[in-house]
Amino acid sequence: MSTANARLEYRVTPATRALIERAAEIAGMQPTSFARMAAEERAAQIVREHDATTVVPPAYFDDLLAALDQPAQGSAKLATAFARLRKTVVRE
Repeated sequence: MSTANARLEYRVTPATRALIERAAEIAGMQPTSFARMAAEERAAQIVREHDATTVVPPAYFDDLLAALDQPAQGSAKLATAFARLRKTVVRE
C-alpha cells in the first residue's frame, strides 16, 4: 500500500462540515478519513459506470436502429434448429 502524501483540499459550509463530522462519529472514524473514503468510493463508482458505457459514432447508432426496424429474416439453419428443439423438448 502506498503512503498517502498527496493533498486535496476543499471548502464546505458549516452545515456540511457538521454532517460529515456526525456521520464520521457514527461510523467510528475521523472526519478526514470518512470524507476521503466517501470521495474514493464515489470516484470509483463514477469511473466504473463510465468504463461500462459503450460509445459509438452517431452513424453506427443510426445504422443499428435502421437494422432493428427491418422485418426479421429467417434462415433455414435457424428453422431446422427450432424444429429439432420442438422434437427434443417435451413440455408437460
